Amino acid sequence: MSKYDYDDYPTEQKKESRLDLWDLMSILTLLFTFCLGLYFVAVFLAPNSAINPLSPAKAAAKLPPTPTMTEIQLFPTWTSTLPSASETPTMTLAPTHTPPPTATVVSLITPSRTPTPTKTPKAPFSATVTYIDSTIIHPEAACNWQGIAGTIVDANNADMIGIAVRVTGFYNNKTKNELTVSGIAPAYGKSGFEFFLGAVPISSEDLLSIQIFDQAGLPLSDNITIDTFNDCAKNLALVKFKKNP
Repeated sequence: MSKYDYDDYPTEQKKESRLDLWDLMSILTLLFTFCLGLYFVAVFLAPNSAINPLSPAKAAAKLPPTPTMTEIQLFPTWTSTLPSASETPTMTLAPTHTPPPTATVVSLITPSRTPTPTKTPKAPFSATVTYIDSTIIHPEAACNWQGIAGTIVDANNADMIGIAVRVTGFYNNKTKNELTVSGIAPAYGKSGFEFFLGAVPISSEDLLSIQIFDQAGLPLSDNITIDTFNDCAKNLALVKFKKNP
């Protein structure tokens, strides 16, 4: 192997360094990107400069003019051109029709019997009202008392207990509607009842009334009118109901 001498091979020359095509394109891309960034920064800082083709000032100049609204004009008021009537026509009334007189029927026969009027049913109880001094029953109240009281008896003057008694109307500008039963005020008798009206006697006429009822709520008497007096000798209205025979 002596004939192969490694020293006889030519020495390998170093290749000269040079830029590749891809490196050159990368450098150009970086330069373009840098310039584009500078352009956007300049447009952001000065949007109305000449280098900005879409500047706000140019866009505003190209906008159409603002439309102006025109008010609608109404037509002039219509005026009648008809000639006014100089005379008012007079209406002529038609003749009034007078009906013929109606014949009146006259009976020549005298009725033989006169109808008997129907009697109004009488209430089972009648009432008498007297006005006395309340000190007879309430001596401690002196004249500072006014009320309505009484008794209920049958046809033989026997006391009847448990009959409803109601006073209604107006007293001292207030509505009055009170109910009690006979037998709860023995100071007037076994069938006594009492209604206290007020502590000061006053006068009134036909404003109060009293009536008695059975257990079914049916009236046993007429509605009896009660007056009041501003008089200490008449400050107690005493009502006596008695059954009719």
